[in-house]
This record gives sequence, structure tokens and C-alpha cells, in this order.
Amino acid sequence: MNIIWLGHGSFRIETAGQVLLIDPWLTGNPMLSADQHAEAITGATHILLTHTHFDHVADVLGLARQLNVPVVGQYDLMGYWAEKEGIDTIGFNKGGSVDLGDVAVSMVPASHSSTFQMDDGLRTGGSEVGFVIQSEGKTVYVSGDTGIMADMDWIGDFYKPDVGILSAGGHFTMDMKGAAYAAKRYFNFKTVIPCHYRTFPLLEQNAEVLKDSLPNVSVIEPEVLVAIKV
Repeated sequence: MNIIWLGHGSFRIETAGQVLLIDPWLTGNPMLSADQHAEAITGATHILLTHTHFDHVADVLGLARQLNVPVVGQYDLMGYWAEKEGIDTIGFNKGGSVDLGDVAVSMVPASHSSTFQMDDGLRTGGSEVGFVIQSEGKTVYVSGDTGIMADMDWIGDFYKPDVGILSAGGHFTMDMKGAAYAAKRYFNFKTVIPCHYRTFPLLEQNAEVLKDSLPNVSVIEPEVLVAIKV
């Protein structure tokens, strides 16, 4: 399994013949230059969406049409897009799982918000979620944008993820200290990959606090388009 950061909260996961784009934000992403966009999306088989804030959803509809791949996400929003936008979707809900080829994806709670801007103001786009991805003998927890939450207790106990992709930039999500607390209290990760940081000055710029707090865990600061093999 290759986990490839596309900057901010966006990832490309290559596993078991599938290429999953998670919250692919290309347009305006200051960490992913225009000449890197093609490499980021080539061969994608599915788009997974955690919530509808612009830095996660801005390119989703366009990519779904361009790549002719389904968007996988929260049931209410997927149903709306299938009807109004005419794209292929796979809608399910928290507690449920879907099989994408030989990759199992389970939807789990997150604690955040999920809105998008319309001409007449903000509208709710389903609800915010995270994912647990099981493939090739690995279990990956993708937290999505979230704060520390008690649901992490059962997520860690039930799925027992090896790898945590954790939002950790602060201000909008957990910061590095909070992500470290969650990892120690609720999980037994072998590998932790921070995200949703370094993008803007408002966010945390390095993961030193996370590394120092998890001495027995491999904390990998991702680099854009550089594969992390797990």
C-alpha cells in the first residue's frame, strides 16, 4: 500500500489495484503546483469525501466527471449529487462499510462541520466523517477534519488500525498536541501521518510535538507526491 500526500488534507492511496483519492484539493492548493495535478490524479478509481469545506470538495465534482469515477461518501450528499449533478456515487453512512474491489472502506464519525457556500449563504453538505480503510493486511484510519472525540475509543478498539492519518494543524482541527493525546489514549498505531498542516501560516508548520510525544510510533511527516509504503 502506498500513501501519497497531495498537500493539506488530500491523499492518494494505491492499494489492491485501486487508487483512492481522498478529499482531492487541486485548485488553489498552495502545496500542490499545477504541473503536479496530473500525477496526483492519474489512474484514480474512486474519490472519497469526508466533508464539504472548500479545501476538501472544491475539485470533487469536476474530477468525478473528468476521470469518470464514483464519489464515495455520506449518503445524503451522494444521493443529492447523483440526482442533481448526474455523477456516479456510492453513498453510505456512519457505521457502514463498502467494498471497492478488494478494499474495504468503513465510515466512522468525525467531530467538525460540513458546509459549503451558495449565493444565498452557507448550506449543510451531509455530515463530516472519517474512514477506516482495510486492504493488503493493513488497516488505516483517516480521521478527516476532527477534534478529539470519545468515538475514537471504539474506533481504535473495534478496527485496531495500524496507521493513523490524523488532522493535526490546529485552529480548525486537532493540533499536534491533541493528535498525540488521541493517538496515545485511543489507538495503538505503528505509523502516524499528520495532515491538514503547513498549508497556511495559521496552521502548525511541523510535527515535532507529535514526534516527541509518540517515541514508540513511526511519525512520518509526508512530502507531496512522495509515496509512504506501509
